[in-house]
Amino acid sequence: MSGHSKWANIKHKKEKADAQRGQAFTKVTREIMVAARQGGPDPASNFRLRLAVEKAKSANMPNDNIARAIKRGAGEMDGESYEELTYEGYGPGGVAVLLEIMTDNRNRTAGDIRHIFSRHGGNLGENGCVSWMFEKKGFLTIDKAEGLPKGWTEDDLMMQALDAGAEDVRSQEESYEITTAPADFEKVKENMEKQGVKFASAEVTMLPKNTVEVSTKEAGQLMRLVDALEEHDDVQNVHTNSEISDETLAALERE
Repeated sequence: MSGHSKWANIKHKKEKADAQRGQAFTKVTREIMVAARQGGPDPASNFRLRLAVEKAKSANMPNDNIARAIKRGAGEMDGESYEELTYEGYGPGGVAVLLEIMTDNRNRTAGDIRHIFSRHGGNLGENGCVSWMFEKKGFLTIDKAEGLPKGWTEDDLMMQALDAGAEDVRSQEESYEITTAPADFEKVKENMEKQGVKFASAEVTMLPKNTVEVSTKEAGQLMRLVDALEEHDDVQNVHTNSEISDETLAALERE
C-alpha cells in the first residue's frame, strides 16, 4: 500500500500540471461521457458519474463543458463513442503495468501504447499477464493537516471508518489511507463526509496485491514510462506494482 501511496502523491502533483495545460479536461470528459452512457445522465443516481463530475470540478472544468459531456454520453448530442479497454505489460525491472484505456480507435491506441513501452524499456503484454497481480478497491486519502473534523484523533478516524464499512485504515507521513471493497466505497465516502471528513482523493482503483522494489535507475526509467503513458489522451489511469523507497524518490527529485 505504501508504494501506491507514493505513486498517488506523484500522480496528484502531475494531475495539477495536467489541469493547467488542459489535458485533464480531455480525460475527464471521456470519463463523464462513458459514465453517463452506462448509468444515465443524472449524477444523483449514477455514482460513477458523480465522481467524474467532482473530478472535473476539481480540475476547474466549466459547468457548460460538464453539461455537454453528460449530454453527449447520454446520446442527447452528437459526439464520439468511446470503449473501455485494459492493456497490460511490463516496465523496467519487471514491474507490472496495468492501463485503463478509453478510445474511439483501438488499433491506433494499441500501436501508440506498444511504441511507448518499447521506447522506455518495457513491453506490452497479453491480456491477463499482470491483471491478476491487482485487485479493485475503493481508495480514499485524507490530508492529516486539514482533513479531519476538529478534535478527531487517529483512533477516532479508525473507529468511524471501520464502523462505516472500511476494510483498513493506514497512516502515512502526511495522510491517512482508507481502503474499502468496491461495493462499500460509496457508503463509506458519504458516511465519513457527513461527519465532516474531507477527502483529498477518493476513487475506485486497482491496487497491487504485492509490490516490487525498484532501484534508482529502474525507478527513473519507470517514471519516464509512466509519464509518457499518462500523457497519451487515451490512457485514463496507469497502475503499477512498484515500491519506490523514500531515498530513491529523493534522489530522483534532485535530478
